[in-house]
Amino acid sequence: MRIAIIGNSRGWHTGKLVAALSGMGVETVCVPAQQMRAIIGARPRVASCGTIVPVPLDECDAVVVRSIPGGSLEQIIFRVDLLHRLEDAGVKVINTPGCIEKTVDKFYTSFLFEDHGIPTPRTVVTENFDEAMAAVRLMGDVIAKPLFGSLGVGMVRLTDEDTAHRVFSAWRTCQYVYYLQEFIPHDNWDIRALVVGDRVVAAMRRMADGWKTNINCGATAASMKLSAKVEQLCLRIAAIVNAAYLGIDLLADAKGGFYAIEANSAPGWKGLQEVTDVDIATEIADYVVGCVKGRVTAASLEQG
Repeated sequence: MRIAIIGNSRGWHTGKLVAALSGMGVETVCVPAQQMRAIIGARPRVASCGTIVPVPLDECDAVVVRSIPGGSLEQIIFRVDLLHRLEDAGVKVINTPGCIEKTVDKFYTSFLFEDHGIPTPRTVVTENFDEAMAAVRLMGDVIAKPLFGSLGVGMVRLTDEDTAHRVFSAWRTCQYVYYLQEFIPHDNWDIRALVVGDRVVAAMRRMADGWKTNINCGATAASMKLSAKVEQLCLRIAAIVNAAYLGIDLLADAKGGFYAIEANSAPGWKGLQEVTDVDIATEIADYVVGCVKGRVTAASLEQG
């Protein structure tokens, strides 16, 4: 069995997956997303480039996507198109390009949450400066986020029009989309859960001194046992985006319910691994191998 990992071979997460797969007797190869090429009318249809011996990705049993780095619009579309090409060629792509498209774009994720009855904060998304200012006046306390992004980078809390005007003026110069989400009071803590297949394999409570609860922004974490109700919520979210594995962020509301904030189809788990006894890389690797051998199927997640 040969499995390719799309990501930096020197990255922590890629290294953990390689070690877990190798321990199962699986041959692995790492290919950065920027080093893939495609050919129409010849084989291999998708392969690595820039190496002495190209890796024919369409001959691998599976491809695990760890990261698709930022780039121009053309570069991003091309990289996702390559994943579609691999999937069409019969390669098991984890997570699928469809799942990646649904989760990398916060607006796409948010409207899927709403359409499927998943509680999520009131959100306004617009390219219009005046509409963005009106949204701040309407909601009063908002989190402005990059439409594409993770780790809490670039998020700004806005509670007055003067600050919003300055932030939005800078964003307008860069031709950003205004993604504005109503602030949910959460006592500076949230939940990160990790779904693999049809199970929540680990979860943690993230606590901070301020409203940003990302580990990357200085939050601390503790292992957390989710209630059956919250676990089912996480599994529903994974099913909606058809994820093989997924990181999910939840905020508690004042009535004991939860808001789904984000879903990440290439989640980091370094912070989560530090507070759980579960070997997360092994859980993911076992699921991937199971997909290849037919023990489990990502398609089974489409229910619900």
